Amino acid sequence: MSNIDDYDRKIIQMLEQNSRQSFNEVAKKLKLSESAIRKRVVALQEKGIIKKFTVQVDPAKFGVNSVSIVGIDVEPTKLLEVAQKLCEVKEIKSVATSTGDHMIMTEIWTKDGRELTKLLSEKIGAIDGVKKICPAIVLEKFKE
Repeated sequence: MSNIDDYDRKIIQMLEQNSRQSFNEVAKKLKLSESAIRKRVVALQEKGIIKKFTVQVDPAKFGVNSVSIVGIDVEPTKLLEVAQKLCEVKEIKSVATSTGDHMIMTEIWTKDGRELTKLLSEKIGAIDGVKKICPAIVLEKFKE
């Protein structure tokens, strides 16, 4: 790893739990100065360890009633091209190439099953190189 110590690990864990807490709050909990925390966070960002600060949304409260994990098989020569095109679809929250059952794995949020069906057939299925689409509806998430 990129020379991170126990303080850096604790800072990351605290920010993963609540990225809105102030550097001052983190400093008090770790018994360090606010400026030390700020410098460490900036260094972690510069090293690419902290990529971004973000918001975690509850899909159901956001009007999303269908969260799906979708495996997609493609022509091998089109793998990266298809993955890039999938990144452009707003309903797709994550795209990853993988080994195992499917070449590409995605997480898709839609209003309902009908919207998911339309997305799978009209947008994803229409991408040149897509051979097979295997959706699985998420029933309940226990950890994120």
